[in-house]
Amino acid sequence: MAITGNGTRGPDLTVSVAGIQLKNPVIAASGTFGYGMEFEDVVHLDKLGGLVVKGLSKEPMAGNPPPRLYETAAGMLNAIGLQNIGARAFVEEKLPALRQKKNIVVFANVFGYTREDYERTIEILNEGEGIAAYELNVSCPNTAHGGIQFGSDPRLLDEVVSTAKHHSQRPLIVKLSPNVTSIAQMAYVAQEAGADAVSLVNTFVAMAIDTETRKPRISNITAGLSGPAIKPIAVRMVYDVAHAVRIPVIGMGGISTAADVVEFMLAGATAVEIGTASYWDPCATEKIVDELQNYCEEHEIARVAELTGALVME
Repeated sequence: MAITGNGTRGPDLTVSVAGIQLKNPVIAASGTFGYGMEFEDVVHLDKLGGLVVKGLSKEPMAGNPPPRLYETAAGMLNAIGLQNIGARAFVEEKLPALRQKKNIVVFANVFGYTREDYERTIEILNEGEGIAAYELNVSCPNTAHGGIQFGSDPRLLDEVVSTAKHHSQRPLIVKLSPNVTSIAQMAYVAQEAGADAVSLVNTFVAMAIDTETRKPRISNITAGLSGPAIKPIAVRMVYDVAHAVRIPVIGMGGISTAADVVEFMLAGATAVEIGTASYWDPCATEKIVDELQNYCEEHEIARVAELTGALVME
């Protein structure tokens, strides 16, 4: 049992991912939590296990033109286009404010369109203090290889993870695409290339059409589907990956309650990321932390880490 904020003993919610100690397994996902400080007025950032800032590239990016968000029956389509201020501006303008906040763990999400992009972005971020680890988004098209996603080709994935690992001065988490034949195979490739952990799943490629105008709902035509609709598939993929690798697995995909967190952990996740839920409830991450503590108390779970992989098969 651990000492809670009011001095009483409660369940131990701490977990360890890639050698990084988190106060609980709840992490705010990249692309849904800005650069972190945007949420400081509605969420106690120091109550979260960590937060992943929105994807960073070597140069600023404007993203896709609108419309780029569309609510579906049980989720959301997004094609933001990885809009961001660039790694240099993040280090100089955003990171100092995050560094002043005590007891928060910051992960930087990194993406690129060539291996050199990843390499340069990581080199810039290496100069900043206060980043716990990098989360490598490998769902981007490799422009040097005809637009094939890094995360959908084992050889390309091996190359980009190896490159990132070589240049990184921090632990490396590889965020896997679900749009592959075998995500377990891709997780194994990432592990062998040097990943310290994997996170999954990223969004599923999807599409919606306005039947009145006969036009796509999203200007990019296709978009990424997230939210409760994808959760059962994401849980299955986490289960598959957890049985294929030795490194920690961070699960995500439609999590909106503590019960969802527990489900992912039972499937094999060490920690989880909360994404789309923050769109309909900006306080979702903090609420889920409180719910998780209550769940552990009600079920007499002394250490939340004991839930990882504790699926009962009989």
